[in-house]
Amino acid sequence: MKHLKPYYKIDEWNIIEEGFSEAEHEKSESIFSIGNGRFGQRANFEEKYSGKSLQGNYVAGIYYPDKTRVGWWKNGYPEYFAKVLNAPNWIGINILIEGTEFDLATCNISHFRRTLNMKEGYLERVFTAELKNGLRLRVLAKRFISMANPELAAIKYSVTPLNFEGNIGFTPYIDADVKNEDSNYNEKFWIEVERKSMNREAYIVAETKKTGFQVCTAMKFNITQDHVSLDFKTNPVEKDLYVANHITVFCKKDQETVIYKYISCLSSENHPKKELASHSQILVNQASVSGFEILLNDHIKVWAAKWKESDIIIEGDLIAQQGIRFNIFHLNQTYTGDDERLNIGPKGFTGEKYGGSTYWDTEAYCVPFFLSTAPGNVAKNLLIYRHKHLQKAIENAQKLGFKNHAALYPMVTMNGEECHNEWEITFEEIHRNGAIAYAIMNYVNYTGDKSHLSEYGLEVLMGISRFWAQRVNYSNEKKQYVMLGVTGPNEYENNVNNNWYTNYIAKWTLGYTIEVLDYVKKNNPDRYNEIIKKWEFNFSDETHQWNEIINKIYLPKDDKLGVFMQQDGYMDKEHILVKDLDQSHRPLNQKWSWDRILRSIYIKQADVLQGIFFFESDFDNETIARNFDFYEARTVHESSLSPCVHSIIASKIGRFEKAYEMYLRTARLDLDDYNHEADEGLHITSMAGTWMSVVYGFGGMRIKDGILHFKPYLPEGWKSFSFKIEYRNTILNIKITHKATEISVSADKPVEVNLSGLKHILEPNKILSVAN
Repeated sequence: MKHLKPYYKIDEWNIIEEGFSEAEHEKSESIFSIGNGRFGQRANFEEKYSGKSLQGNYVAGIYYPDKTRVGWWKNGYPEYFAKVLNAPNWIGINILIEGTEFDLATCNISHFRRTLNMKEGYLERVFTAELKNGLRLRVLAKRFISMANPELAAIKYSVTPLNFEGNIGFTPYIDADVKNEDSNYNEKFWIEVERKSMNREAYIVAETKKTGFQVCTAMKFNITQDHVSLDFKTNPVEKDLYVANHITVFCKKDQETVIYKYISCLSSENHPKKELASHSQILVNQASVSGFEILLNDHIKVWAAKWKESDIIIEGDLIAQQGIRFNIFHLNQTYTGDDERLNIGPKGFTGEKYGGSTYWDTEAYCVPFFLSTAPGNVAKNLLIYRHKHLQKAIENAQKLGFKNHAALYPMVTMNGEECHNEWEITFEEIHRNGAIAYAIMNYVNYTGDKSHLSEYGLEVLMGISRFWAQRVNYSNEKKQYVMLGVTGPNEYENNVNNNWYTNYIAKWTLGYTIEVLDYVKKNNPDRYNEIIKKWEFNFSDETHQWNEIINKIYLPKDDKLGVFMQQDGYMDKEHILVKDLDQSHRPLNQKWSWDRILRSIYIKQADVLQGIFFFESDFDNETIARNFDFYEARTVHESSLSPCVHSIIASKIGRFEKAYEMYLRTARLDLDDYNHEADEGLHITSMAGTWMSVVYGFGGMRIKDGILHFKPYLPEGWKSFSFKIEYRNTILNIKITHKATEISVSADKPVEVNLSGLKHILEPNKILSVAN
C-alpha cells in the first residue's frame, strides 16, 4: 500500500495546516483538538463561523442517557445509549468590525496557518481576512487547556487592522444552548441553573437533564493595545443559557489589540454543586492575575515532564516521527490517570461518535501504554475502574439470563451499565470480558504487584469465569464445549458459532482464574475466605467444571492449511483476497451493503491474530506466520484497532516491510484520514497501539518471568529510534542504531534484561552497548 499524500505539513513537533480548506475543516477540528484529561475542546474557531462545523467541548464523566432508538426492541436491550455531552461553549468571541459582523465563512481568507504545537501543548492560528466591504485585518489566536491546573483554559486573541482604523467590538461569551449532533431525538441536554454577567466577567451553571450533573463555566477577560492594558467597563449580556460581555475599542491601522480570555470549567463530579459558581469565579480571577504567559509556562512544564516519560525519538523518518508523537500527544491529553472514576473513550475529547464511553479498547491497547509511560497508579486506576463496576457487570449478565454472580462487562459504558444498542454487539461481542481478564494478568506480570489479585483482580476474574462457564454448552456431536451466537473482534461477521479468539480467551481466563484462586488461597487466606464467602463460591465443583471446559473446548482449525479458523463456516465463503478487490469499493463499510459485507471473507480488524498477539508464547513461529499470511491477505483494516496488531506480529516473524507499512497506517490513521472519518473525531484508544507497534514491534519488548526481553531491529530508512519505559520503579532508556542497541537504567541497583536471547546485567549509570 502506498502512503497517502499528507494534507498537513511534515514536522517533528507540530501539526501544521497551511491554507484554509472548507472541505477539510471538520477533519482539522478533530486533528487540532486539545484537552487535559478533565475537559477537552475541538479546534472550533473563536470568532463566528457559519460554515459547516462540529462544535465540541467535552467534560470528563459528564454524560446523558439518550433513549435507545431501535426499530425492533429485544429483551435485554439497554434502555439508553450514554453520550458524553457537548458542554457549554467557552471559546466564543464575537467581533464587529465598524458595525459589520465578522463571520469567517463570508470572508476572503489568506495567509492561513493553523499549528498544533505538540511539544508545548497549545493551538495557534494566524490568518488575514478581508470582509465583503474590503476591510482587512490580521488575526492571531492562541489557546491551551492547562495541564498544570486541570480546571483552567486560556485564549489570547489578537486583531490588527491592515487597511483601516475604526471601532472593533468584542463580545466574549459562554453559550450553554448547545446540542449533540448525534442526539437520537434532536433533544438538547442542558438546562440552566444559574447565570450572572458582570464587568469583564461572567459565569453560567448548567445541569444535564436526567443525570443531574452540573457544570459551571466562568470567564474573565482583559484587553491590551500595544502591550498596554486598557482600563474599560463592559456591557454585561444575559439571556437563557447565555452570558456575555461587550466592549468596543477604537483601533488604529497596524495597531494590535489583544483580548485575553480566561476560563474555568468545574463539574459537580469534583465540587459540591452549591460551591461551583464561587470556586469558578475564584479560579478565573486568579488566572487573570497570573496572566496568560505564566499560565502557559506552567502548562509547558507539565508537558515537558510528560514527554520526558513517554517520547519516542525516530531519526531519519519525519513522517514516522510526526505520526508517533501525534498519537502520544493525544493519549496524554486524554487520560492523566488521577481519577479512577474516569476511563478512555475511543474518541477522547475530539468528537461525539461512540458516545465517549468506555470500550474493551482500554484493556487491550491503552493499559500497556500507560504501564510503561506513567507512574504505576495510572494503569492501576484503569483496572480499579472495572472492579468498581463489577456489580453492574453482574446485573448486565442477569438481564441476559445468567446466574450465580456471573459477570458480563458492558461493550459500552459510562457507569458500568451496558448502553450499546446493536444486538450483534450488545449480546454477542462478549470477547470484551476476556480483554478485561487479560489486562489483570498483564498488569500483574508487568508490575509484579500481586497484591492487586487479592484486593481487586480475583473478584473480577471469578465473575468473568462464571460467565464463560455458563455461556458455553456441550455439543454431543462434537464431544466438546462450543460457544454459539457470538461476534468476534471482526465485526464484519455477526452471530457466528465458535469464534476461535472468543473460545480461546475464554479457555485462558478459566485457567488463569484457577491459578489466581490458588495463589490468593496460599498467600492471603483471610482475604481468600472473605471472597469465597461473599460470592458463594464452591471451589471444588466450579473449578472442576472449569477444567472440564478447558480440556474440551472446541477451537476450530483447518488442518490442511495449518491455520486456526476464525469461526465455523469461514472456508465456505468465496475467497477473493484483498489485493484482488476493486479499490473503488473501499472502505467497504461506506460502499457495500451490510448483507454483502457479512457474506464476504473480509476482516475488519485482527481477530484470530488478536488472540495470537495476546498469547504468542503458546504458538511457535511457523504457526504464527501461517496464520498471519492467511489472515493479513483477507483483512481490510477498516477498524483503527487492526494495523497495530498486524505490525507487531509482522515484526516478530520477520515481515519487516509489512510491519512498517502497518506502523505508518496506525501512526497516521487520522492525520492522513485512511478511513475517511477523521471529521467525526480521532481514534484515541488505537493510538496506544501505535506506541506498541514501535516498542513491542520494532523494539521486540516482552516480559517473561519478570525479566524484560528485547529483540529489536531498525526499520529500513531509519537512522535510529529510542524510547523510555518505566518498569518496576526503574526507568530504562533504549536506543537502537545500525551499529548497536544501547540500554541504560536509572536505578540504584543492577537490573537484569535479556537482549536478543542473551542475559545482561545493567549497572546503574552505565550504558550497555551490544552490537547489532
